[in-house]
Amino acid sequence: TEDEIVLFEREMKEFWTKLKSIYGTEQVNQTLALRDSCKESIKALSEKWSKKLKEGDLMIDKIQEYSNEILQQSQRISENQERFTEIKSNLNQEEEQKKDLTDSIQELKEELMKKKEIISSKNKAAKERVERLCKSKVLFEERLGLEICRIHNEQLQFIFRHIDHKDPDKPYVFTLSINEQGDYEVTSCTPPLDCIAEFQLKVRETNNFSAFIANIRKAFTALSYK
Repeated sequence: TEDEIVLFEREMKEFWTKLKSIYGTEQVNQTLALRDSCKESIKALSEKWSKKLKEGDLMIDKIQEYSNEILQQSQRISENQERFTEIKSNLNQEEEQKKDLTDSIQELKEELMKKKEIISSKNKAAKERVERLCKSKVLFEERLGLEICRIHNEQLQFIFRHIDHKDPDKPYVFTLSINEQGDYEVTSCTPPLDCIAEFQLKVRETNNFSAFIANIRKAFTALSYK
């Protein structure tokens, strides 16, 4: 260090002062020249190493600066990696939710299509039954004195006459519809018949509509004699 160099120079001066008192001038001058040469060498070496040390300190500072920058970059990379992992996880969850939603929508569409097909099939069957009933209108009117007319909500009204021998024009009426299950359903009956539920169940089992009409007419006839 600089303090050590100053101390060294002072000690050298003291040394040469003592040396002059002991040895001759020539020897002292030679020794002084050697000393000066040594001092120059030491000074040059000192300056060289001082420069090297300063460069080394600068290099260490630079390395430390680079190390700190690398550490900060590593921390940012780590934070970005965690953020990326989180975003990726959220995207995966959203993708799964989207897939579940798509599957649910597809299931609902398929279920809706099936229901539409069932409803269409039932409506078609109901229309076909109503058409068959309408086509049988003339036959029933001629043989059973029956009048059939279509009323609201696609219902058919059956009106029997010539049942009561005392009053041939007295109407005996029941109304028939096709329910959501595609079955015959009597919605009204005037005058009421106790056996109407039994007839309704039987026509659902046999699908014999002519027998159903004939049985109701017989029941009305039997009622007229009471």
